[in-house]
Amino acid sequence: MSTLTHKHIVLGITGGIAAYKAAELTRLLSKAGAEVRVVMTQGAQEFITALTLQALSGNPVHTELFDLEAEAAMGHIDLARWADLVLIAPASANTLSRIAQGRTDDLLSTLCLATEAPLMLAPAMNRVMWNNPATQDNRRLLEERGIDLIGPASGAQACGETGQGRMEEPETLLRAVEGHFQTGELAGMKVVITAGPTREAIDPVRYISNHSSGKMGYALAQAAKEAGAQVTLISGPVHIQPPEGMECILVETAEEMLTASLNAVEDSQIFIATAAVADYRVARPAEQKHKKNQATWSLELTQNPDILAQVAQRADAPFTVGFAAETQNLEEYARGKLNRKKLNIIAANQVGKGLAFNQDENALEVYWPEGHQSLPMQSKPRLARALISLIAHRLNQANNIIDIQHAKN
Repeated sequence: MSTLTHKHIVLGITGGIAAYKAAELTRLLSKAGAEVRVVMTQGAQEFITALTLQALSGNPVHTELFDLEAEAAMGHIDLARWADLVLIAPASANTLSRIAQGRTDDLLSTLCLATEAPLMLAPAMNRVMWNNPATQDNRRLLEERGIDLIGPASGAQACGETGQGRMEEPETLLRAVEGHFQTGELAGMKVVITAGPTREAIDPVRYISNHSSGKMGYALAQAAKEAGAQVTLISGPVHIQPPEGMECILVETAEEMLTASLNAVEDSQIFIATAAVADYRVARPAEQKHKKNQATWSLELTQNPDILAQVAQRADAPFTVGFAAETQNLEEYARGKLNRKKLNIIAANQVGKGLAFNQDENALEVYWPEGHQSLPMQSKPRLARALISLIAHRLNQANNIIDIQHAKN
């Protein structure tokens, strides 16, 4: 599975002869698994048609800030929130200036100001324009703000001159976009992640379970893989295709998940318990289907093993991350679970009608013994990448503390 699988890429195209390369770039991004939505400036439409980009991306092309149909739903804000990355290729000198100044006089510049997604620009212009002090000032300002500039390359230009200013080739830009999602923050580490619900049999056709879709756990598995980790995903029953490039162990009950987890964490560095494990199971499941022959039916339940606690309390426990899904008193209950089970981190979220379960977006409050960080509402894949980055940072700090203590001893 490519690092771009299911990634949301907004491709901005501005005025310049290099706009013709955007067609191939769109094709390559889509082929790599990304969902591409194209935004074209008025100048870009002088060089390439919106119909071409629509055919290649499979999505409508956006050209107008004041599109009545789109604006009914705040179209530019929707695009800004939808994007995992905004790539502008080609990025003209005028575009660099607009973004540096924070101007909002067309759809693309407004989107850039409204998004929290990373920006990546592929400059393309005449060599003199590129070397002009004003352009170079804009370049430095954009880079200081954390915006990636890819290129420009040197070579023959459409104007007949030779020098720096050519837009990088689509293949180079594809590699840059793929590299953006390959952080290397967990390189060389083994990560075990549990995901989805468990099912506890009542009889051969009925079971106790919950509303967990597995989306968050699967997104974390993909994010950990992109961060360079060797991932083992232990999954309860879900309707999601197992990610490629990792070991996926399918289980059904809490006891099966416990066995798989204890085996998998033997030589792991990180354990992330995203699964919504049933707290109880039926003490004596029926061997045959229960018939509806009485007005009431009582089931005796017995407590399931606490997978997270058993992993966290091992003598060789990995860096352990728990999840807390709460309907009230979020911080109180989350911190209680953090301390009681001796976890390194706990990620807590409010659940209930229309929240968290079976949703494509979520927000998390992340707690550790001496701190807290909020991760705002966003798509679960983007939220997963933010949480993996935070876990990597906290693990690095914990390892540094251990190294200092060993040095003192």
